[in-house]
Formats: sequence, C-alpha cells, structure tokens
Amino acid sequence: MHTPARRTLLKALAGTGLMSATGLAFSAAKITPDAKSALIVVDVQNCFVTGGTLPVKDGEAVVPVINKLATGFQNIVVTQDWHTPGHASFASTYQGKKPFETTKLSYGTQVLWPDHWVQGTDDAALHKDLKLATAQIIIRKGFHKEMDSYSAFDEADHKTATGLAGYLKARGIKTLYVTGLATDFCVAWTAMDARKAGFEVYVIEDATRGIDLNGSLAAAWKQMTAKGVKRIQSTDLA
Repeated sequence: MHTPARRTLLKALAGTGLMSATGLAFSAAKITPDAKSALIVVDVQNCFVTGGTLPVKDGEAVVPVINKLATGFQNIVVTQDWHTPGHASFASTYQGKKPFETTKLSYGTQVLWPDHWVQGTDDAALHKDLKLATAQIIIRKGFHKEMDSYSAFDEADHKTATGLAGYLKARGIKTLYVTGLATDFCVAWTAMDARKAGFEVYVIEDATRGIDLNGSLAAAWKQMTAKGVKRIQSTDLA
C-alpha cells in the first residue's frame, strides 16, 4: 500500500529518471579517470584491420572510439606486437601446419597464426588514424622468436616480464582501462595479467573487437570476469 509520503517520493524519483518499472533503480554514476588512471591501447595495428594479414571483423571501428576516450586520459600506454620472421606462432614455421591449428611449445599449447606483425613491416605499424596525444610509451611484445606474447605484461610463458607493471607502478598508476584488439586474446590476457599485478581493471567493450575462434570470445569474457575485470562501455566514462 502506498502512503502519501511514499507516493510523493516515487513521483519525485520518476521525474528524475531514477526509478525503473520494477522498483527503485538508481542510475550508475559516470566514471572519471584521474591522474592515477591509464588508458591501455592494445595492438591497434594494420595487421588487425581490413586489408591486414589477420583482420578482425570491424577492427578499424575501435579507432574513433579510442581517439575520443584518449582525450580524457593524462596517461596512455600503447602496445605493439613485433614478431620476428619465422616466429614460433606462425603456422608457416612448421611443416604441414595450417593457420588456426595448434602446436605444443615449452610453455603450453600455441595457436598458430598466419605470418603477421613482422618487425618493420607496414603490417606491424600502428593504425595511421590513431590520435593519442598523451601517449608516453609503446610496449613492444612478441619479439622473442621462440615465444608468443598476447599480454602487455608477460610473455606467454607467464615468467618473462615486459616491464609494463613496473613502469605503471613507478608512475603511481592504480587503475587501467583496456582497449584494442583482439578482445579474446591480447586484450583479455593483458586485462587478466593486470589484475594479477594488482591493478583495478576495466575493459571498455565497444573499444575492442574479438576474433571469436571456436567460442573464444565468450570464454575470454567469462575468464576476465572471474579474475575481477570489469566490463564497461565507453559511454560509462565521463
């Protein structure tokens, strides 16, 4: 039963848009990145967009979203995969192997890819339309010939560090907002390793795109959520 006071409250809340059809539901406040926050832009390279050697569907669509986000960050880190010719992650390195098959390496199962992100090639270059005025550092990864590297923090053996965690901690960074390509591989591994290193981590979903290899996208989101990674949209940021 609604008392006069309750009716007055409900009417007021409805007028401000803070009431849902099922009851009281207060709208979430916008998130405002501060000086202890960093935007991580993962592998937005020519390889991953239309015309690249390993194109992600709509991969280039992340660029304007990331550019808009970048205007709200004092700290930006860019990552760039930088493989050697004949890299261990290339199917062409193994006789009889085809792209998207797997092989066993010293650190576990490795998905084999078409040759991509070869050092110094246009395929490995950052997308020309990225506008990241406050980016201070580019972390190159995957340059060890015998080892892949999805994460911006650790190579695929989970032992060899890139140095990113130390850099961020030395700068006093506490919170990371991860964007880029691809959601289910380099973005996910970066986000989960960031959590392991002690950072608060958000993945901005509409600033990423996935490959979705045999259900890998849904699996990646499940794993990230289990690790405490928060899934948001670019519109959640002030």
